[in-house]
Amino acid sequence: MSTLVEEIKQLKKEKDAVILAHYYVNDEVQEIADYIGDSYYLAKVAVGLKEKTIVFAGVKFMGESAKILNPDKTVLMPDEKADCPMAHMAEIERIEEVRREYDDVAVVCYINSTTELKMHSDVCVTSANAMKIVKALPNKNIFFIPDENLGRYIAEKVPEKNFIFNDGYCHVHKAVTADMIKRAKESHPEAEVLIHPECTLAVLELADFIGSTSGIIDYATKSDKKEFIISTELGVLYQLKKNNPDKTFYAAGSVQICPNMKKVTLEKVRNCLRDTTGVVEVSDETRTRSLVPLQRMLELAQ
Repeated sequence: MSTLVEEIKQLKKEKDAVILAHYYVNDEVQEIADYIGDSYYLAKVAVGLKEKTIVFAGVKFMGESAKILNPDKTVLMPDEKADCPMAHMAEIERIEEVRREYDDVAVVCYINSTTELKMHSDVCVTSANAMKIVKALPNKNIFFIPDENLGRYIAEKVPEKNFIFNDGYCHVHKAVTADMIKRAKESHPEAEVLIHPECTLAVLELADFIGSTSGIIDYATKSDKKEFIISTELGVLYQLKKNNPDKTFYAAGSVQICPNMKKVTLEKVRNCLRDTTGVVEVSDETRTRSLVPLQRMLELAQ
């Protein structure tokens, strides 16, 4: 392992590379990353990096977003097959149908989406900034794609808007049930329950705190409590334990694993740097159109 890490460090120098890693990838990958964060943080970080090469330890839509925001840089994905099923769970035909039905509609696209969906959207959001951005939009009607659960959570918090929902979901968060949370709470009665808004409303009702991955880490770090039940992808435990060695974290259940995020390994990070594989390509037309909602997100989320 140490030899592999040293090899990655040397290749980073040779290739003028920086490694961005999402909280959900394997611990050892987070450990060698230069920047670790959620989708919003990594999107911001990607802009203005001095290195010529970005290695994105995450899933496909993240690498594509980095390339869209940094067209002159080489963006590498350690595993090109690491994809997000939810990113594909909306249809262009449905977007066009909603636009015809509602004059005053904003298509709000969760950043966890394909470039094609971004091209047909008005603004991107993440779980960390969705509420702020939706409130800032002048539109009365909001078509929220692709995640229905996050959309319904935001809709409850912004009742002055009319939401149209899409039938999409994160399979990891949707697999968490209210019964799982209740059993975890029975086993750990002193623990606070921290839940990601991609979970269903029935699960969110049992939360002591609801927030993005970075929000959950921040809340637990600042809290005086010593025990927490975590209801999001369990890769987040690496950073939680690193930031809070004196606190205890429990998984809500055993289903909170994203197999696509776990495809990213140290060997694959090394290989993509060594061989310049997994190069992310985005056409000029795609970049031009999908850049608009991404830039609007970065502006409105200030």
